[in-house]
Amino acid sequence: MTALDIHAERHRLKQLTDDGDGTLFENRDGVDCPACGAQFVRMFATTRRTVSFPENDGSRFCFVRSDETVQLFRH
Repeated sequence: MTALDIHAERHRLKQLTDDGDGTLFENRDGVDCPACGAQFVRMFATTRRTVSFPENDGSRFCFVRSDETVQLFRH
């Protein structure tokens, strides 16, 4: 499995936000998820090691990346 090449697929994605550390994209042209092969709706890309996503449906997600693992927490 490889990560999505954002630059190669940029013409098929719409950038929604960019705060300098993270960018949110909307899938406008049926790009497939590199993990499961299904089309995704949105993708968040970041260089930060930790990220917290604010509540939007009553849940908060936190993401932690180390050299060895990626962990996603739902609160």
